[in-house]
Amino acid sequence: MNFFLKSLIIIIIIFSQLSCSKKEKVTVLENKDLKSQMIDLYAEGYEAFLDRDTLFAAKKFNEAELIFPQSEWAPVAALMTAYVYYSDDYYSDAIYHLERYLKVYPKHKNIDYGHYLLGMCFYENIIDEGRDLKPLLNAKKEFEILTNKYPNTEFAIDAKFKLGLISDRLAGKEMYIGRHYEKSQKWVAAINRFKNVLENYETSVYIEEAIYRLAEIHYIIGLDEEAKKYATLLGYNYGSSDWYKASYKIFNKDYDLTEKEIFSIKQKDKKSIFKKFKKRFKNLFN
Repeated sequence: MNFFLKSLIIIIIIFSQLSCSKKEKVTVLENKDLKSQMIDLYAEGYEAFLDRDTLFAAKKFNEAELIFPQSEWAPVAALMTAYVYYSDDYYSDAIYHLERYLKVYPKHKNIDYGHYLLGMCFYENIIDEGRDLKPLLNAKKEFEILTNKYPNTEFAIDAKFKLGLISDRLAGKEMYIGRHYEKSQKWVAAINRFKNVLENYETSVYIEEAIYRLAEIHYIIGLDEEAKKYATLLGYNYGSSDWYKASYKIFNKDYDLTEKEIFSIKQKDKKSIFKKFKKRFKNLFN
């Protein structure tokens, strides 16, 4: 179920509850109290939302919250104000109202949805992470809150996927800067960038190139053992990758020995794993 469908379901449920509440109030009261006025404003906002009148809908939801802030509908109205702005790409307005919602209603039952929607506002507002990392880092923060505090919610699943994409983009920026330093022969600065990818973005699509670059630079500056260490690491984990094949050119005649070492390590690991398997399920081998 995609994000917009889930959002629509939430809105429909809320409005169906609203309709029941409104009907019950009308039959009991002749003069409208604050709650009835708030419900009417909420209904106007919802109808405007369906008509895609974003600004009027947001205004009515905001008024509904302010007229009766103690009501159980107040945080829902605050959330709806943010959502209608988000739905029409008014990201800065949506972010303002979501941050306010999270601050004013920290214990509301839909707080996980608030974090997710805020994360999506930041995520969809990423234009060029090369110039401005702030939206990317803010999205990362909100999605990490979801995966850490609300891991069993439906929003946490998508947040985890988004975190993987964010990791790739952050790693990509590090790689871009690292390549620039390498071309400029600023070896230490380049090594630090590629090491950052290796240590902090190990699941990114750039991990193989980062290890290759570390092997390449260490060989260039005369640290042969360090270069071999990274080449072996690359071969052991990504033996079939093009970056490992490219590393052959770094060492020329030495790469055959490295391949033998890698093959030997893998064979030892396989034997060790099989021994543990036999020990755990020894009855199967009697």
